[in-house]
Amino acid sequence: MEKFPPLVPAAPGLIHGGDYNPDQWLGYPDVLQEDVRLMKLAGVNSASVAIFAWAALEPEEGKYDFEWLDETFDRLWKAGVRIILATPSGARPAWMDAKYPEVLRVNADRTKNLHGLRHNHCFTSPYYRQKVREMNRMLAERYGKHPALMMWHLSNEYGGECHCPLCQEAFRNWLRKKYDNDIEKLNHEWWTYFWSHRYTSFDQIESPSPLGDKLIHGMNLDWKRFVTEQTMDFIRNEMEPLREITPNIPVTTNLMGFYDGLDYWKLSQILDVVSWDNYPLWGNDSEKLWETASHTAFIHDMNRCFLKGKPFMLMESVPSKTNWHPCCKLKRPGMHLLSSMQAVAHGSDSVQYFQWRKGRGASEKFHGAVVDHCGRSDTMEFLGVKSVGDLLKKLPGVAGTSTKSQAAVLYDWENRWAIEDFQGTVNKESRRYVETCVEHYRPLWKRGVSTDIVSEDSDLSGYRLLAAPMLYMLRPGVAQKLRDFAEQGGTLILTHLTGYVNENDLCFLGGFPGDGMMDTAGIWCEDIDTVYPSDENFAVSKENHLGFAGRYPLGRMREIVHPAEGTEVLAAYEGDFYAGMPVLTCHPVGKGRVYYIASAVGPDFLEELYSKLIPEAGVSPCLPVELPEGVSVTLREGGGQQYYFFMNFTEMDQRVSLPAGTEFTDMDSGGTVRDLLDLPPYGVRILKK
Repeated sequence: MEKFPPLVPAAPGLIHGGDYNPDQWLGYPDVLQEDVRLMKLAGVNSASVAIFAWAALEPEEGKYDFEWLDETFDRLWKAGVRIILATPSGARPAWMDAKYPEVLRVNADRTKNLHGLRHNHCFTSPYYRQKVREMNRMLAERYGKHPALMMWHLSNEYGGECHCPLCQEAFRNWLRKKYDNDIEKLNHEWWTYFWSHRYTSFDQIESPSPLGDKLIHGMNLDWKRFVTEQTMDFIRNEMEPLREITPNIPVTTNLMGFYDGLDYWKLSQILDVVSWDNYPLWGNDSEKLWETASHTAFIHDMNRCFLKGKPFMLMESVPSKTNWHPCCKLKRPGMHLLSSMQAVAHGSDSVQYFQWRKGRGASEKFHGAVVDHCGRSDTMEFLGVKSVGDLLKKLPGVAGTSTKSQAAVLYDWENRWAIEDFQGTVNKESRRYVETCVEHYRPLWKRGVSTDIVSEDSDLSGYRLLAAPMLYMLRPGVAQKLRDFAEQGGTLILTHLTGYVNENDLCFLGGFPGDGMMDTAGIWCEDIDTVYPSDENFAVSKENHLGFAGRYPLGRMREIVHPAEGTEVLAAYEGDFYAGMPVLTCHPVGKGRVYYIASAVGPDFLEELYSKLIPEAGVSPCLPVELPEGVSVTLREGGGQQYYFFMNFTEMDQRVSLPAGTEFTDMDSGGTVRDLLDLPPYGVRILKK
């Protein structure tokens, strides 16, 4: 594999830094000087500056103060620290809200917000768009040629929606364009004949609201699509002066994992670099540490795949505790280095933090930071960050490398939105779309199989195994794409709730799975039984070609399916009136096979299934080793180099037997490693072959 170019042409290598807020410390010059000393000590080479700094940049309308930012640029550049400069649109000064109330966001219940919080703004407001563009132009003109500037950080964690009159009209115009200005076309696709909701004019349409329509599922979907596209349009407005004045400075914004308010598959396409904020619940009491790790790995891999394998950035993480978690538990010694290296292992070319120094007041004053209120450099948090900085300096060759995967899991935002509206199964929390996707990913991750995360719009060529859990919505062309994948020799795994509705949430006619997927899956779904937690049932294996064996408890959604001719039944229901009917089937399609899981299942079922499917599909792990439970291995490669990240997400010493006759170099110690690899609790070892 060839390497990707550096994320920042002027600063090749791995980036280490975080959110830095000198505007909060202008009255403490000794603190600003001490920050420079501590950054050098911690191995920090970047700082994200001016996030939420509008009030410091423009304290009164038309009166600007850039002196403190000038000094920050010069001070950090002199110390060898480059700057990721943020645009300040995430929060506005009070004078703006008081004078121009149109910028304030309106909620779904049509109440207007007061000044405060963040992202409390209307994305459609002409005034706010103009002010953002003017501010960004001034920043680009003033700092575009400063040698410290390495990247633009647009706003911060875009999110939320506005229901003001400006946004209502923008939504109607968006609908006019989508439905060719044909209100009857919209009525059909939204099925407004239900409850006599038919519209005779686009002007009658309001966004979903608890005070009005919120149960027209096609409307809900289109509103979410509109919010994504309107946010993207706002982002393009932010970008315009930056692209014009600093065309060679890359642009990013920080995403938020599985955040459901925006379709990140679409939003990420307008960025130069993808970045995200990572705050797992390490050490929680509802799952094992390695289960948290696999969930986090899924999101890392998804961010890597947004721009087709290009390295991403870990924009925010925390070296100690997160103050908004339900339980603010400290990371255990070693956990920060391990979690940071996990991001790098899955494709990040940076490790960054929120925040550099804890503030003195307001809601995040006890959120973890590199520098605590005591200001010392011998705290566990500071030393943990220093250990990351020391190790990153030894990994310059990793930057630009990536992963080539033979397996993929399909996770799609629009499909998730449709499932969340589905009425006729268990409650929203029990539908478990996100969790199910992660559970199909987990057996691959546990075996060291490099795995991509894809959407319904992704190119599937090159994969040998594809899991598409709960693919409830099928957009046009997706059913044929999946069939083509199988016909060309791929192994396709489908599950319950596949192929129920089209892109506008209209049910397919003629049976489920619809849109031709019945022929691909080799089954017909007659109905779905959603049961109470006490309604036990089991899947019992039958003699089959795969060697799938065992008896497994089932979840709360269970389809009643009928196999087509030529479809093999690998496991069947043990009880209830559909005892003996299929739970797991296999249908040959062209050169490949399509497996269908008719019920929600547990992890043991999936472990057994994927242990058989991985070799059958010809999928190879990144390294042929047996991994103890809780230990993962991930490969990054490029430019003729291979880097293996071994990570121990347990509190026990672990040992891995390496392939016989293979010799590695330990990137930390520089020593040679062969035969056996020992990992302490929370240990990480990076080996180069």
